[in-house]
Amino acid sequence: MEFDFQWLLIALPVAFALGWMASRLDLRQLRRERQDSPRAYFKGLNLLLNEQPDKAIDAFIEAVQNDPDTTELHFALGNLFRRRGEFERAVRVHQHLLGRADLKAGDRDRAQLALAQDYMKAGLFDRAEAAWQALQGTPFDGEARLALLSLYERSRDWRRAAEVARQLDRAGGGSFASRIAHYECEIAEEADAAGRPDDAGAALQRARKAAPQAPRPLLLTGQRLLRDGQPAQALAAWDTLRERHPGAFLLVADDYAAAAQASGAADAARGALESALTQLPAVEVLRALERLDADGQRVARLLAHLQQHPTLSGAQLLLDVPAGQWPPDAWAALRLAVERAAKPLQRYRCAACGFEAQHYFWQCPGCLSWDSYPTQRIDAL
Repeated sequence: MEFDFQWLLIALPVAFALGWMASRLDLRQLRRERQDSPRAYFKGLNLLLNEQPDKAIDAFIEAVQNDPDTTELHFALGNLFRRRGEFERAVRVHQHLLGRADLKAGDRDRAQLALAQDYMKAGLFDRAEAAWQALQGTPFDGEARLALLSLYERSRDWRRAAEVARQLDRAGGGSFASRIAHYECEIAEEADAAGRPDDAGAALQRARKAAPQAPRPLLLTGQRLLRDGQPAQALAAWDTLRERHPGAFLLVADDYAAAAQASGAADAARGALESALTQLPAVEVLRALERLDADGQRVARLLAHLQQHPTLSGAQLLLDVPAGQWPPDAWAALRLAVERAAKPLQRYRCAACGFEAQHYFWQCPGCLSWDSYPTQRIDAL
C-alpha cells in the first residue's frame, strides 16, 4: 500500500493551526493572570495609601492567591500584619516563604530577617534570638548582631552581650569599648553581690582594659578598695576619676571624704574637693566638704555658695545648720534662692489641653481654645 503524500500536505497545516491556537489560549490565560495580580496589588497599595489597612490586607491576600509565587507580595503582606500587631499571621506568612524550596538566597535572608522582627515585636525573645542567630554570616549580619546585643541587654545577660559587642567592634561596626566596659562592670557588681570577689576583680580589670578612659571602672574600683579596708588606694583611684571625669566624681564625692578621714588625709582631700567645687559647683561636693570642715568654715562656705548659686539644694543645706549659727546676710541669700527656684514653677495651665506658660493667655497657644486659662497660677512640679 503506497503512502498518499496529499494527506501529509493537509495534516501539517492543520497541526500548525492547532498548535498556534493552543499557544494563543495559553498566552491569553497567562496574560489574564498577570493582569489580575498587578490589579489586586495596586488596589491594595491604593487602599494602604488611603489609610484603609483592613481592605488593603484583603487585596494583598487576593493578589497572593492569584500568584502564590510572588515573594514581594508575601513580604508586603507580612509587614502589614506586623504593623497592625497581628504577629501570628505575620509569622505564618514569613514561615511560608522560608518553607519554599525555590526561594532565592537573598529572599530567604530577607524572610529570615522579617521573621526575627516578627518575634521581637511579639515579645517572643527566645525565638527571636534563634532567628537573629540564623542571620549571622548573611548580608544582615551587622543588623542581627545589634539586635542580639539589644536582646541580651534587655535580659541582662551581660556576658553574652560583651561577647557580641566584641564581635561588632572587631568587625568595624563602630566602637563598642564603652559598652563592653559597662557590661564588665555589671558582671563585677553581680560577682560581688554573689560573694565572688576574685571574679569581680577580674571583670573590673577587663573593663579598664577595654576602655581605659571610662569612668565607671575607676569608680567601682575605688568603692571595692574602700570596702576592703584600703582607703588610701581608694583615694588614688578616685583622684584619677576626679581629674578625668569631674562629673562622674560627684557620685562618690561623699565616699571620697570618708576615705580621706579613714586614711588621715583630710587636709589633702579638702584641697582636692575645694578645687573640684571651683570647677563644678555642685551640692554633692559641698556635702563632702561638710565632713572635713569646722562649723564656722562650713557655714561660711555654704553662704558663699548660696550667694553665687542660689538653688533649693543649697538652701536645704543651709537650713540644716542651726539658725543661731547663721550670719546676718544668710536670710537674704536664702530668700533669693527660694525666689529664684520658685519662679519657673509658677505657671498658668490650660484647662483644655494642659499647655503651661508663665504668661496669661486669653487664647491657648496649644489648642487655640478661648478663656481656657484659669487666672490663678499653679506651682507646676
